[in-house]
Amino acid sequence: MLLSITISKHSGDIIKREIGNSLSTTAFHMADKLDSFMWSRIGEVEVLSQIDDIKNAGNIGNAQILLDQLKASVPVFSWIGLTDEDGEVLAATDKILVGSDISKRPVYLEGKKGLFIGDVHNAVLLANLLPNPTGEPIQFVDISKPIVDENGNLTGILAAHLSWEWSKQMQDEIVEPLKDELTGAEIFIVSKSDDTVLLGPKNMIGMPLKINSLQNARKGENSWLVEKWPDGKNYLSGFAIGDGYNDYDGLGWTVIVRIPEENAFAPVESLKSYILKLGTMAAIFFALIGWVLAGFITNPLRKISKAAHSLRLGDKVHIPYIKGIKDLEVLSGSLGELVDSLVITESNLGKMETLAHNDLLTGLGNRVALDHFIKEAVFAKNQLSFLYLDLDGFKNVNDLYGHHTGDELLKEVAFRLIESIRKEDKIFRLGGDEFLVIVEVANDTPELFISKIANKLIQNVNKPYDMVDTEIYVGCSIGIANWPAHDQDPFTVISYADEALYTSKRSGKNKFTFHHDKTMNKMPGA
Repeated sequence: MLLSITISKHSGDIIKREIGNSLSTTAFHMADKLDSFMWSRIGEVEVLSQIDDIKNAGNIGNAQILLDQLKASVPVFSWIGLTDEDGEVLAATDKILVGSDISKRPVYLEGKKGLFIGDVHNAVLLANLLPNPTGEPIQFVDISKPIVDENGNLTGILAAHLSWEWSKQMQDEIVEPLKDELTGAEIFIVSKSDDTVLLGPKNMIGMPLKINSLQNARKGENSWLVEKWPDGKNYLSGFAIGDGYNDYDGLGWTVIVRIPEENAFAPVESLKSYILKLGTMAAIFFALIGWVLAGFITNPLRKISKAAHSLRLGDKVHIPYIKGIKDLEVLSGSLGELVDSLVITESNLGKMETLAHNDLLTGLGNRVALDHFIKEAVFAKNQLSFLYLDLDGFKNVNDLYGHHTGDELLKEVAFRLIESIRKEDKIFRLGGDEFLVIVEVANDTPELFISKIANKLIQNVNKPYDMVDTEIYVGCSIGIANWPAHDQDPFTVISYADEALYTSKRSGKNKFTFHHDKTMNKMPGA
């Protein structure tokens, strides 16, 4: 009985720590995803600000096209606008607020000082100008960047409003896996500036939050605790603070994941009760016939102990299922189920890692997967040919048939690209309708070999797509560069391939171009 009590208490403490750690890990992942997402959007705004048609707004029409293209590629941008130095909007997505003066808005005032990332706030000028099917107040996160001429003089501001709806999508993705095991899980995002709830249950959004987990997170802790919330109930709270991503310092958002204490620790109490009941039965049983069964019991216990020890050392073994003695059957079965549960948990973590490396729409590798691949290729000293591919006419598909059809088209394009290459070659989706095909080559691989692959890619992409009761046509342009022939840095070589891609587009599209080489006028069927 003493052993059962000790095991139940120790096991309960371990499981409590595991549950708490899982919540703190979830909070950390959420905070990291928020900062990673913001870093990506900031990078897109900074890249856009360096384009000549934006810096030198002599042709507002071209600037207008660029803004609309960015919004079409990244719908989370609710509004993007370019102002002159006095704050008058010269160009904007969907031409909303063009001609308006936003010189009194923080996105302009702060943007004049340098790169500005503003916290979540309600829409003011755009509240009645943007679609709002839910009827709830529209909220934005601001990004703005000063535009300066070659002498450093301010010529305008590039301003963007990100829809706060993307945070709810991330929340759903994080909470959904928890619902199967722990009911009542909720995620909160809390502002650093005034401790108000930016994301959470509707009745708490905008309300100030004063709890210990919030203060601990502000100290840089990523942990968990059981505490009383403003509603008077006790919750298990896992917490983490967003401390930025790469060169982005972050806005200091605190992420808290909470579960009602009775829900969170229900498995612990059940396990304790089960172990105590099992211990009581075992005590009575062994008190009566233990001396007869001692020798018979020793061997199976040794098997379980050996298997458990092997598991602790990291070996892949199964807990043996012992038959003939009920207590050992229950014990071995429970341990086996526990090990299986841990294996399933590890498998789920592997699936989460796979999701982090794969584009959700096409299933191709994303930029994270590309970074890992490049690191391995550099280590292995493989020689690679980068084929940077962009679809021609894809925006018209989105405009004419809607983004759903555009997404379905991207899936079909991804399938055709896979069919066009060898099994050992790789394809990554870099965003929007841009793809990167990586072909492993040898020192003496002729350009003709790469040209054949490029031609095959163009031909397959150009075939008609049977969608929405009609045939849709898109083309593609390709830029090609080789590593390490063109530069020791593979990412620099990728940028060369990107430049070659735009050479293809400027020279008529639906072609491929080698870096520093003449444009190859290869059309489908050539």
